[in-house]
Amino acid sequence: FTKCCQETGLLMVVKCRKENTALKDCLVGYYSDPLFYEECKTEYLKQREEYRATGIKKKRQKFTSNV
Repeated sequence: FTKCCQETGLLMVVKCRKENTALKDCLVGYYSDPLFYEECKTEYLKQREEYRATGIKKKRQKFTSNV
């Protein structure tokens, strides 16, 4: 989806519909997975506990595109 949008520019609304639909379907799969939800919740609570103890924010992890 990202690659399509970068290549298309302002016409991405029209030309990247198929990629947008595939992206939404993928995200819905993750959002509705209870195991993934629990994994994210555990990671968040761990980071929050560490921040409250130290006062130092942990840098966010950068993800690479699968495109």
